[in-house]
Amino acid sequence: MVRLPLTPAEVERGQRLGALLRRARGDRSMLLTALDAGVSPETLRKIESGRIATPAFPTIAAIADVLGLSLDAVWSEINTSDEAEFIRADQTVAERLAS
Repeated sequence: MVRLPLTPAEVERGQRLGALLRRARGDRSMLLTALDAGVSPETLRKIESGRIATPAFPTIAAIADVLGLSLDAVWSEINTSDEAEFIRADQTVAERLAS
C-alpha cells in the first residue's frame, strides 16, 4: 500500500500535537512517560518532534491518559489553525459567490 504524502496542514497539525505533548510532559522523563503509555521512547520522541505527524489514535489516547490530558483538549488544541483556515476558505467562497 502506497501512502500519500502529508499535506502541509497535516504536518503543521503534527507539530502542534508534538508541542502540546512536550508542554504537558513538562519535567517528566520521556522514558517513563513512554513506558507508562505502552509506547517506545523512540515513538514518543518522533511524535513530540513532529516526525510522526499522524500517529495512531490508540497511541495518542494512551499518551494523553498518562499526561492527564483529555482527548477533547488535545483535539481542540491541535485543530485550532485548521478551523481558522476552514473559516477563511469558507469566507473566500462566499465572497466569490456574492460577486
